[in-house]
Amino acid sequence: MHQQPFDSLTEKPQFPGASADFVDHLEFIQPNVIAGIPVYRVMDRQGQIMNTSEDPQIPKEEVLNFYEKMTLLNTMDRIMYESQRQGRISFYMTNYGEEGTHVGSAAALDPSDVVFGQYREAGVLMYRGFPLDLFMAQCYANMDDLGKGRQMPVHYGSKDHNFVTISSPLATQIPQAAGTAYAIKRENTNRVVICYFGEGAASEGDAHAGFNFAATLECPIIFFCRNNGYAISTPTHEQYRGDGIAARGPGYGMMSIRVDGNDVFAVYNATKEARRRAIAENQPFLIEAMTYRIGHHSTSDDSSAYRSVDEVNYWDKQDHPISRLRHYMTSRGWWGEDEERAWRKQSRKLVMEAFEKAERRLKPRPELLFTDVYEEMPVHLGKQQDGFWRHMQQYREHYPFDLYDK
Repeated sequence: MHQQPFDSLTEKPQFPGASADFVDHLEFIQPNVIAGIPVYRVMDRQGQIMNTSEDPQIPKEEVLNFYEKMTLLNTMDRIMYESQRQGRISFYMTNYGEEGTHVGSAAALDPSDVVFGQYREAGVLMYRGFPLDLFMAQCYANMDDLGKGRQMPVHYGSKDHNFVTISSPLATQIPQAAGTAYAIKRENTNRVVICYFGEGAASEGDAHAGFNFAATLECPIIFFCRNNGYAISTPTHEQYRGDGIAARGPGYGMMSIRVDGNDVFAVYNATKEARRRAIAENQPFLIEAMTYRIGHHSTSDDSSAYRSVDEVNYWDKQDHPISRLRHYMTSRGWWGEDEERAWRKQSRKLVMEAFEKAERRLKPRPELLFTDVYEEMPVHLGKQQDGFWRHMQQYREHYPFDLYDK
């Protein structure tokens, strides 16, 4: 039997699990063989465009809308945070310092795109037109709340705005978003799903499942990570040893980018391009937006326990997404002190009007506790409802029925 000449130097691995070459020397891969993934930006901290070819050329009216939404969100946060401290609502989470990630990404999407949030994406919903009255109604759990008073504050949701209702457990939205993106792909409707999460949530097992499903099923989805430095209370150097979250994308076969999350134009450009390609190529994209959580994680947190006041002040005063955008507008003569004073006064008035209205509204009808899970109420739930009403009638004087809708 005649054998063909064999050259071991040109032999290629045939293993089905990877694409690679053979080597004849032992070497473990170092975790930091290259410099960190670069951070894409369009503006510097003073609002100056770094590379004119990257300027998105957004019209003045839209840039002003960006700024008004970012500052309105900031105003709402300040008032609602204080309302929680006064005992008016039970819980709140601010968005201080992360407004650019919300508005920049929301502006690059189509209204028909489906949003899965974590719990710090109120600006996305605000940009889509969700009114202040409904933000307040949700936090106060009153009769106008779309969730009928069943959720914690800041757990927003709106079918009309394609914004899936927030759930508290971290990262549960990631595999759900991948599944939704697969369904959208099968419908062939030229839409994408965007799924927001923090770098802390990226440590959950659900993140792995969602990334892997999205990549192997070739789903049109944008995974948007807000890397704000501290998760709930854990600094990033204690969370992971690799190069952040964007570095994980190639391991799943995903296109990835790291952007300056305090640069609203960089976020806009990256999200817009990711959306275009996700639809055209049916593949997932991972965006890691580097930002900083200026506020406490929530009203249940005291961030002074794990970071210094000086550190927070730096980001608040020196590298804030709102001030950066204001510098940009001011340099073009689009915004000045008169406009700033007038808008600050108007935005506070808008928030306070919605706030006062929400406080006066009644709570949802108690019987709504038993609806919307089953199409037809099962026997066991009917028994619970009967027992609930018997208890209410027997001890009526102990319950503030006058505060509830009839």
